Amino acid sequence: MKKYVCEPCGYEYDPAVGDPDNGIAPGTAFEDLPDDWVCPICGLGKEVFVAED
Repeated sequence: MKKYVCEPCGYEYDPAVGDPDNGIAPGTAFEDLPDDWVCPICGLGKEVFVAED
């Protein structure tokens, strides 16, 4: 699974880790995150994230 980076703040979403502080279990692909999930650092939505090479 690809990692995704929040362009404005640099937060990296790693599917292997998830976002347990916000109820996202490890193993959750970025594509499977809820539509209302936001970056835990800056609060922006999924649309500002880009796939990491």
